Amino acid sequence: MLEMGRRLGTILLLVQTLCLTSVDAYPDGKVTESCGSMMPIHGHAPNTSHSPYTLAVNVTTFSSGDYIQVTISGTTYFEGFLLEARNASNPDSDAVGSFILTNPKTTQLLKCGHTAGSAVSHTSDARQTKVVVIWNAPQNSPDAVEFLVTVVAHFKTFWVKIPGPVVSQSGVTPIPPKPTTPSTTIMTSTPSVLPRPFSSVGCGQQKSCLLDPVGCDPEKDPSCFFLSFAPKGQTVVFELSGPSDGYIAFALSHDTWMGDDDMYLCVRDDGLVDVSAAYVEGRSYPKEASENVLTDVAWRLADGVIQCRFRRQVLVPQDPTRFSLDAPYYLFMAYGEAEYGEVQRHDRQPLISSQQSVINGPAEILNGSRSPLLMKFHSILMLIAWMLAGSTGTFLASYFKPDWPERTLFGQKIWFQVHRGLMILTVLLTCVAFTLPFIYRGGWSKRAGAHPYLGCTVLTLALLQPIMATLRPPPDSSRRWVFNWLHWGAGTVAEIMAVAAMFLGTGQQSVLLPHSWRLGVLAGFLAWVVLLRVLLGLHKKGYIKTGFCDFVSKASDIDDQQRILADDSEVSTWDAWFKIVALLAFVIGNSGFLISFIYTIRGL
Repeated sequence: MLEMGRRLGTILLLVQTLCLTSVDAYPDGKVTESCGSMMPIHGHAPNTSHSPYTLAVNVTTFSSGDYIQVTISGTTYFEGFLLEARNASNPDSDAVGSFILTNPKTTQLLKCGHTAGSAVSHTSDARQTKVVVIWNAPQNSPDAVEFLVTVVAHFKTFWVKIPGPVVSQSGVTPIPPKPTTPSTTIMTSTPSVLPRPFSSVGCGQQKSCLLDPVGCDPEKDPSCFFLSFAPKGQTVVFELSGPSDGYIAFALSHDTWMGDDDMYLCVRDDGLVDVSAAYVEGRSYPKEASENVLTDVAWRLADGVIQCRFRRQVLVPQDPTRFSLDAPYYLFMAYGEAEYGEVQRHDRQPLISSQQSVINGPAEILNGSRSPLLMKFHSILMLIAWMLAGSTGTFLASYFKPDWPERTLFGQKIWFQVHRGLMILTVLLTCVAFTLPFIYRGGWSKRAGAHPYLGCTVLTLALLQPIMATLRPPPDSSRRWVFNWLHWGAGTVAEIMAVAAMFLGTGQQSVLLPHSWRLGVLAGFLAWVVLLRVLLGLHKKGYIKTGFCDFVSKASDIDDQQRILADDSEVSTWDAWFKIVALLAFVIGNSGFLISFIYTIRGL
C-alpha cells in the first residue's frame, strides 16, 4: 500500500508539473532603439503642430565637469519622453555627456551610443507634467550643446526632437539662435462623414459580404458585424461596420492562424474615426503602414456602431506588406477597446471566414465562425466525457452493484464491466480533448482564467483512477477500505471540478456560448443529475421502495391480503425495474442536454 502511495504521488507531481508549466516574458520598457532618430516606434506620424511642452536649463554657459539642471514641463500631461544632449553644430550626432536622476521612480537612464546614462526616459505610462534631471558635461564636450526631447502625450500624439536651449562652453562665442521656421500646412485628404449606414443589399451580386450573424443587415441591425468588398477597376472598395466603443478591424490572411496578415483598422479617437492600414507579425501589436495607401476614406459613428469605407489599389508595389488583392485569402474580423487611438486586444475571438475568397474576384456571400475547429472538438469531447460517459459510469457504480448477481459479462459482473468501460472511455476522451487547446494555442493560454487549471486537475484525477484500480488490494484485504475511499473521493472531486470547468469553459472566447442560455442548460443538467441521484439514494435506503410497490399493487387490483403475502422476489423485480427506468431516464436526460450543447457549438 505504501508503494502504491509513492507511485501515485510521483504520477500526480509529474502531471501537475506538465499542466502548470508556462513561460512569461515582460518587456523592460526601455526605448534605446529610438536613440538615433528619437522617433517612437508607434506606427504613427509625429505631430507637427506647436508643442505644449518646453525644455529649460538653469545656466547658459558651462565648463567640462559642470552639472546643469534640465527641466521638461508642459501645460498638459504627458505619458513618455526621451531626453538627450547633442552637439549643437551637428544635432544628428550621438548623445553627449551623462545624466543624473532626481526621481528614479518615474525616470530611468539609457545608454545611447557609447556612453552609459547619456539619455533619460520614463519608467511607466503614468501621467506627469514636469521632469527634472541633472546633466553632467563630459571632459571632451563640444563647444556648444543643445538639449532635445521627444514627448509622448498619448500613443498617437507625440512631438519629436523638440529643441531646447543651447548652452556653450565658457569663453566660446555662443551659436546664434536658429531662425524660427514658420509652420507649414501639409495638405491631406480629409475623410468625409458617411451620410447613411451601410446596407447588405447587393451582397452576393454587386459585392462580396461577410456577415455575423448570418443574414444580418447593418442598416437595420446595430449588432450586425459587416464586411463587404467590391472591385472597381484597378481598385477595391471596402466597407466595414460593427458595434464597438473602440475599434473594428479586418485582416487578409493566408491561413486561419493570426499572424503575418494584412490588416485594416477603423479606430475611434475622440469623436473621430482613424482609418489606417497595418501589418501584423506573429501575435504582436499591428504596425501601421509607413505610407498612406487608402483613398476615398469615409466614416460614421452612430448608436455605438463604427462604420468606415475606403478604396485600395489591387497592387501596391511601394508597400510589400500590402497583399495583392488578386489572390485568395481568409478574412478575419475583430473588434475591441481603444484608448487615445491605441487599440487593445480584441474582446472576442475574431470572426474567420470558413473558406478563402479572391478579393478582386466575383461577388459571393461568405460564412464565418468565431470558434476554431480544434476548440469545438475540445469542448464536444469534454462534454461527451463528463456529461454522459463519466456521469453514467459513476451512476452505475453507486446504485447497481447488487443487481444481476448471477449474470456476468466476460467473466465479471455486468455493472463492473459497464462501469469500467465507460470510465476508460472518459479517460481517453479527456486525454485527447486536453491536448487540442495546446495544439491550437501552441502552448499555455494565459487569458483563460481558472478553466485550464481546473482541466489539469480533472485530467490528473482521471488518470489516477485507473492506476489506483490496477493497484487496489484484494476485496478481503484489511486495507481495502483505504482504496474504496480514495477511489470514491477522487472520482467525486473529478466530477465536481469537471462541472465547474464546463461552466467556465463555455464562456471562453474560443467557444463563447450565449450567457443566459449556457447557464440555464448547465443548471438544468446539474439539477437533473442531482434529482436522479437523490431519487435512487432514497430508494436505496428503502424510503421509496414500499410506496412504489403499493402503487403497483393497487394498479394490478391486488387485494390487501395478496399484497401482504407477496414474496421478496416480486418486490426485488419491481425494485430492479424502478432502477432501470431511472437509469434510462438519466441517460436520455443527459443525452438531451449534451445534444443541445453539441448543436449550439456546431453553429458557432
